[in-house]
Amino acid sequence: MTRTNEYGQPIGDALPGWTARQRPPATPMQGRFCRIEPLDPARHAADLFHAYSQAPDGRLWTYLSTEPFTDAAAFDAYMAKAAAGTDPMHHVIVDLASGKAIGTAALMRIDPANGVIEVGHVSYSPLLQQTAHATEAQYLFMKRVFDELGYRRFEWKCDSLNEPSRKAAIRYGFTFEGIFRQAIVYKGRTRDTAWYAMIDGEWPALRDGYEAWLAPGNFDAQGRQRRTLASCMGRR
Repeated sequence: MTRTNEYGQPIGDALPGWTARQRPPATPMQGRFCRIEPLDPARHAADLFHAYSQAPDGRLWTYLSTEPFTDAAAFDAYMAKAAAGTDPMHHVIVDLASGKAIGTAALMRIDPANGVIEVGHVSYSPLLQQTAHATEAQYLFMKRVFDELGYRRFEWKCDSLNEPSRKAAIRYGFTFEGIFRQAIVYKGRTRDTAWYAMIDGEWPALRDGYEAWLAPGNFDAQGRQRRTLASCMGRR
């Protein structure tokens, strides 16, 4: 039943005891396949440049704000600038088997007062794409956002024409919320932005699905999944 105020107007549910949440800490997040840690150019830039260099062309960068890097010095400068900021808060995804950084993502638009945070600047190298590490990385971010920090809303946004990103958002358990038309100008072109989000009330069921998918028994001797993430979440 919708609540109403003294004027008979509908109003949102009460949040008794709500207080602003803490900002995300600059501490690692450990999984079974990967570790997420704050970007440190001195430790990670060379690994990341190598990982991104495995791509056969520049399509990885089409929907990102930067162009492909063919020069290590320019990439190092980009890494240094990214690491210097606090929002976006850039992280690297480290493969536990090799100890090498193989991708990046950031927590951004951090809004402690309202308990809202976004994952963005997601840049998975060919060494990370379509691996269990890629899925586990999102799970680790979600656990930090919901379980550790008590945020209410976790967002994913992308260019509406970026079909792989849109499919990833749905696979990861985000809900499509709409298109913000002409939201951004980047690389000399316009962008309609597709919005996706999950909220704290949805997280317990999603968490169970992630943990079922990530369980050792869900992978065969060749590391192939037995059940899809969607089936573990009870989705078609």
